[in-house]
Amino acid sequence: MKLQLTRSIAFIDLETTGINISTDKIVEIAIVKVSPDGTKQVKRKLINPQMPIPAAATEIHGINDAMVKDAPTFKQAANEIKQFIDNCDLGGYNSNRFDIPLLIEEFLRAGMEFSIEGKKFVDVQKVFHLMEQRTLTAAYKFYCNKQLDGAHGAEADVVATWEVLEAQVERYPQIGNTVESIVKFTGEDDIVDFARRMIKDKGVEIFNFGKHKGKPVVQVLKEEPQYYDWMMKGDFAMNTKQKLTEILNRTLLKKV
Repeated sequence: MKLQLTRSIAFIDLETTGINISTDKIVEIAIVKVSPDGTKQVKRKLINPQMPIPAAATEIHGINDAMVKDAPTFKQAANEIKQFIDNCDLGGYNSNRFDIPLLIEEFLRAGMEFSIEGKKFVDVQKVFHLMEQRTLTAAYKFYCNKQLDGAHGAEADVVATWEVLEAQVERYPQIGNTVESIVKFTGEDDIVDFARRMIKDKGVEIFNFGKHKGKPVVQVLKEEPQYYDWMMKGDFAMNTKQKLTEILNRTLLKKV
């Protein structure tokens, strides 16, 4: 069975300076427009984000500052992109949460309205996750070829979890067979508190949420001491408040 289209659909993928929709910028956009008759048109453009591309982003997509220095800004390319996807439905992979919101944000920054009225949004990732379940029961069947009897019972679930990990170690040699290698592979944050409101970046505690995300905790507490009071009175986990207080006492209130 083939996909039947009544109007064109534009599949969009963005490479960016990061994953913050409010502050990060597009460095590359690729669009495949598929018409109802099956014909395809492809548009790809490098974009000058007018900000340095972080090394961490370059490691992922391979685009650096030198590659985009002579590329158009999004504002310069916006009209061309808008015309290409006008009157199209929009699609992508995780596009509803990232690519499309960031694209619309870029249009707004460029002073250009982009109406989503009447458009449909097809997120292929959502189809994948709905059809190929990511539950423990599904993982147990996939990796161990067993039915999970007593699912959602704590003992059955925890035994199955261990068996799944053993099967993953067997199946994926690239993850290694130690706790350290698996944690490194999955890229777990070096956390300060269990709610992950604060993490460590090269050993420095930084905020991992809100308006101060990415800033050193000590810096924020020095420059905006009321932020501590706001967090202590707010709906944050006790562990978060405990760790925040430890940082305050260790760095700002210690006796000289």
